[in-house]
Amino acid sequence: MARNLLKNPSGEEQLEFWELTENGGSQWKVEDMPGDCGYDLCYDGVTKYFATSFELCLKRQVIDLLEEGFSLEQLDAQPPVTVEDWYSGRSDCGCTYRMTVCLLDENHEVIQEFKPDPVTLDPDCDNCFWKQISHTFSNYGPGMRYISFEHGGQDTKFWDGWFGVRVTGSSVIVEV
Repeated sequence: MARNLLKNPSGEEQLEFWELTENGGSQWKVEDMPGDCGYDLCYDGVTKYFATSFELCLKRQVIDLLEEGFSLEQLDAQPPVTVEDWYSGRSDCGCTYRMTVCLLDENHEVIQEFKPDPVTLDPDCDNCFWKQISHTFSNYGPGMRYISFEHGGQDTKFWDGWFGVRVTGSSVIVEV
């Protein structure tokens, strides 16, 4: 059952399956690679990405692990949970990237959280290549029933349009 539990991780279905928790500025937009970013992501057939705007844009999926076919016994054995995401900026405008992933119990209470500090990309000193972030949860105790995956960001110059961080190729894998 080692499969990506996120639906529409790269925008092939526009914003379908994503809850837009913040949709500021010119709002979320799906663009084709390489778009204004300038670089293709040579990863698993990814051809699109989600672009953010000049105010905060965040989107989330909450995965129901029992609905996805996992048993209580499998989940209570604390299987490794690996989350990955790809992000990049543009060559003409800085941006910030954010990610928060939470393992949740049956009441949607947080068991364990991965929330790295926001990343600021500055085109004057950072290249615009795609960057990957990855984390594996382990030894988090029994009771995981849901996983919340949220990511996004915005640009740093408050320009109208879609000059913020780009995200794509996201994944959540429970290794049983």
